[in-house]
Amino acid sequence: MIKGVFFDFWGTLVENGTYSPIKQSYGILRVNMPFNEFAEKFENVLMTKKYEDQATAFQEVCQAFDVNPIPIVIEKLIGVWNKNRLLARLYSDTIDTLKALKEKKIKVALISNAPSGSVEPVLERFEMNDLFDGIFLSCEVGKLKTNGLFEAAMKKLKLNPENIISIGDSIETDIKGAEAVGIKAYLLDRKGRREFENKIMTLTEILKLVED
Repeated sequence: MIKGVFFDFWGTLVENGTYSPIKQSYGILRVNMPFNEFAEKFENVLMTKKYEDQATAFQEVCQAFDVNPIPIVIEKLIGVWNKNRLLARLYSDTIDTLKALKEKKIKVALISNAPSGSVEPVLERFEMNDLFDGIFLSCEVGKLKTNGLFEAAMKKLKLNPENIISIGDSIETDIKGAEAVGIKAYLLDRKGRREFENKIMTLTEILKLVED
């Protein structure tokens, strides 16, 4: 019996305001390593603790990748991440799906790898906070999805993995992170371009999944 649904944020509930900020950061920093390796290290540095401001956060990112933290690089990184937040848009099926799950007494959680200050203003702008039973951001918890964030959410909400489904648009983080702790994960592929066994194309399909 499904008692909880865990949601990714960017690309699942809310559309990015700009093309993949992490991929843009990869281009700005010009590091000589495969993107997947870069993304994992980048998220560990930027998204597992709170910084006093964005400049400090990206200076630490630069140091982690042995990049000279000159002002123009820091400004470009800040610009990319601010644009993503400021121009973010709700997907048309987000609010109705979250409200329908709440009406069914399903516990709803937000699970996001996120830098401090990137998700919170968007949640407030779209009045989404009250639609979740728990909001778990890596910058607050100190853990990423692949390293303890799902476990923290399960413990806080008192849910067992067999009673949860997780929804996200990234196989590397959303799907693998959930499956590693025994949660059944569904890939949200809005454009129908990827092959995956457990796949949905709209959030409204979740309502049938929890009934089944």
